[in-house]
Amino acid sequence: MLSFGQQVIDFNTKLEYSENLPEGFAILNPYHDNPETLKVMQAFYDKFYSDSNSRKFIIGINPSRHGAGVTGIPFTDTKRLKSSCDIEMQSAHTHEISSVFMYDMIAAFGGVNLFYQNFYINSPFPLAIVRQTKNKGWINANYYDDPKLFEAVKPFMIKSLKAQIKLNLETNQVYILGKKNAVFINRLNKEAKLFDKAIVLEHPRYIQQYKSKEKLFYIEKYLNAFNYEE
Repeated sequence: MLSFGQQVIDFNTKLEYSENLPEGFAILNPYHDNPETLKVMQAFYDKFYSDSNSRKFIIGINPSRHGAGVTGIPFTDTKRLKSSCDIEMQSAHTHEISSVFMYDMIAAFGGVNLFYQNFYINSPFPLAIVRQTKNKGWINANYYDDPKLFEAVKPFMIKSLKAQIKLNLETNQVYILGKKNAVFINRLNKEAKLFDKAIVLEHPRYIQQYKSKEKLFYIEKYLNAFNYEE
């Protein structure tokens, strides 16, 4: 029987999006773009998910280019990957503000080992989405930024969420990061009937960028939502 972590590794390595997208959007697959991403992702899930225990599901939006789009690990840039998880990435060096909040919260929870024993984090669309700018550059995009984009990726997201639930995730309640994200996840849930209850929390990027002075309040809010007791 495969461990939880081995199942995640298998899920990630088989991720592929081949459907059409609206003009101006593209998909980045970190597991195809950088061989070391595959290596550090495997090291992470082997280290923290080497059992078959069930876990609570925390749902983000979709990976950013500087977080999971590089490391392959949700809300984890290369700085936190090394300092908190003791896994070093040589080929890239990234700083992602959502990762800063998430790992401060994880430290308050009791550290990476305890946190990842209880929680699994990923996205309904677990690959990075980018949008082309007027200057022909590329910037991060969210799956809900454009109605046509959401409709295009919706079947893939439902399929992805169902596959992740099979890893041994609890479905009686799910934690959704970001209020706008929650609107769309609830639409998916109404259609596919995946989760019994959704608990919505402010997104780490929003907290770190706009509410940094109230960071301890939001960390406490996360811990309370997770039913954490000292």
